[in-house]
Amino acid sequence: MPVITRDELRSLEEYEKVRAEVRQQIAAIKAPRRVKVGEWVAFTFENRDTVRYQIQEMLRAERIFEPHRIQEEIDIYSTLLPNPGELSATMFIEIADMEQLRRELPRLVDIETTVWLDLGDRRIHADYEAGRSMESKTSTVHYVRFRVGTEGVALLRDPSVPARLRIDHPNYQASTELSPETRRALADDLAAS
Repeated sequence: MPVITRDELRSLEEYEKVRAEVRQQIAAIKAPRRVKVGEWVAFTFENRDTVRYQIQEMLRAERIFEPHRIQEEIDIYSTLLPNPGELSATMFIEIADMEQLRRELPRLVDIETTVWLDLGDRRIHADYEAGRSMESKTSTVHYVRFRVGTEGVALLRDPSVPARLRIDHPNYQASTELSPETRRALADDLAAS
């Protein structure tokens, strides 16, 4: 997927005028791309719209308007775009209680290494960004990719083929069947890449 360009972004002033509408549109785009796996982990599958939105929000939050700084944000967030034949997701550990979060993060070290996407008989292990788990604890945010290939579109569109997202960590085992809406959104993203 080609990187996002400066021409695709709105100025801070223009964005502020349409932000409420954009947020509603992005919420609708993200809804089928958000998959909860077990009690504490959720994935948001990224596409061009979600990444462009993250860039716009970062520019807004940090009040960035200098061209070189805008390009820096584009470069950083464009790494979340999936490559052809790939799905890209942000994985969140969502434990609201801070005391419980402090207790559980050390137990979830390397959780990102135990993520799978199962499409029928295919078991696709997630590629993950290194350095987010340390010896004593893990981050609450991880970035994973699934090399699905071009055949992934047909597998996701075929309702007779089971599709699930799975975590098989010693301290956290959970799986979730992908909904028809999620399958459709991911197949569309793969077809567009």
